[in-house]
Amino acid sequence: MHMLALGLMSGTSLDGIDAALVETNGETVRATGAALTIAYDDDLRNGLRSVLGGTGPVAEVEQRLTQAHAQAVQRLLGQAGIDAERVGVIGFHGHTILHRPEQRRTWQIGDRALLARLTGIRVVGDFRSDDVAAGGQGAPLVPIYHAALAQGLAAPLAVLNLGGVGNVTWIGEDGVLLAFDTGPGNALIDDWALTHSGRPLDEGGALAGAGRVDEAAVDHFARHDYFAAIPPKSLDRDDFQALAASLVAGKGAADGAATLTAFTARAVAEAARHFPAPVSRWLVCGGGRHNPVLMRMLAAQLAAPVAPVETVGWDGDALEAQAFAFLAVRSLRGLPLTFPGTTGVPQPLTGGRVTVF
Repeated sequence: MHMLALGLMSGTSLDGIDAALVETNGETVRATGAALTIAYDDDLRNGLRSVLGGTGPVAEVEQRLTQAHAQAVQRLLGQAGIDAERVGVIGFHGHTILHRPEQRRTWQIGDRALLARLTGIRVVGDFRSDDVAAGGQGAPLVPIYHAALAQGLAAPLAVLNLGGVGNVTWIGEDGVLLAFDTGPGNALIDDWALTHSGRPLDEGGALAGAGRVDEAAVDHFARHDYFAAIPPKSLDRDDFQALAASLVAGKGAADGAATLTAFTARAVAEAARHFPAPVSRWLVCGGGRHNPVLMRMLAAQLAAPVAPVETVGWDGDALEAQAFAFLAVRSLRGLPLTFPGTTGVPQPLTGGRVTVF
């Protein structure tokens, strides 16, 4: 039976909260509904930065983050004219502050019990822990939702999500999935922009578009061992920070932004080498698709057409939030969330924890 579910996603790009409604049974999507994005205020964004890595005032930031998510739920339901009683479940991803699957550790902050009390809706969260405990990478989680949406589209197909970290889902003609993190998405670019322009992102690729790419630095970056590693594989937001900083040290704002943007595009090109078969096209979601410089670099590097997911009728800003609504319903039904081809878990595995108000 299909139910109305609400998904919440707080991405590693530190931009804000995405919230979306989906009517689903966890296998098919009957309809997608209202969605919104609420940007973090500077205090919350700085608070989240202060606890990355799992240190600092985690409990305080977690409470503020959860309250912000509750406000997002209330605002979305008000916008849609829907009473909370109609929503069967909230899929609450929380915010990743540490991801070390090789140590069987992953940490998403967000208080499920508090969110359930504030909204009056049962909450499913903690989607990654069971996968990591079983030896999986714990990421990416969205591929099974990509596959549900992609039914009827020509395959093989790649769905590329460019959040703080980039990840890709390869969908084969027979529905087989391969998914993994490609490398940095927007995180390096966003951090550079904040430092050099005072803005939390390179709006419209303006900085990168005014700069020159250091091709030697890009080639050096592409020699990182991660790109040769066989997927599934996943990353922490800050895994490339030290390398990137060394490669752009001393550059001006524009040249540094251009080179970091080229790092992201090159990482995607390296990822494509691991596909079982070439894809017919790339569909791009996440904040990175709004960066025209990055999209041009991707088009130049990849051997198939590159387009935002809106070209097939998907909402690229809401896609990850929709996915956590979908995953919450799958969790309630005991359906698998992760698979050997998506996270490297030994066998299809369900996950998530349910909290009622």
